[in-house]
Amino acid sequence: MGKKSTPNPDFEVTLTELEKLVGKLEKGEQSLDESLSGFEHGIELTRQCQSILDNAQQTVDQLMDPEDEESITPFDSDA
Repeated sequence: MGKKSTPNPDFEVTLTELEKLVGKLEKGEQSLDESLSGFEHGIELTRQCQSILDNAQQTVDQLMDPEDEESITPFDSDA
């Protein structure tokens, strides 16, 4: 698995790659070395997905912070 990860991977792309990897591992048709390498790559993909989700949660939390006056925007029903 010599692929380098992109700085800001797309969540859906990363999750799809992880799902494919899990499918290969579940089949049990790979050698031990291939399985271990795949597992290691799967852990990396899982961490990337979690990081993306954590960043999204942080953004939502910041936008919803009632103490942050800049995050509050009035609702304009005429827009």
